Amino acid sequence: MPSANASEFLARLQRHPQLQAKFDALLDIVDNAAGDALKADEAEQLVFDELRRLGQQAIQSWAERKQQRVETDCDARSDLARKQKKASLAHPLRADSDSGTDL
Repeated sequence: MPSANASEFLARLQRHPQLQAKFDALLDIVDNAAGDALKADEAEQLVFDELRRLGQQAIQSWAERKQQRVETDCDARSDLARKQKKASLAHPLRADSDSGTDL
């Protein structure tokens, strides 16, 4: 769903500084700020690489936000409790824990 206006888009973008940095890098390529794109093929490759990194960052941000929402939802439910890994009882009983042999 597109933003209603430019200020709303900028406000949303500021909530995601990692994505903002990727858009800045993409705009640097468009402006040829580094001067390293002398031909269209070079510019195309730079844009392609930056778009790939932008996509990776977008998916990473999505996954982190999704994980936060799931954890918040689970914490809010009284019928769910976090499970912790049980401590192994065998390790303290072994004479030599590196040998891997049972009692």
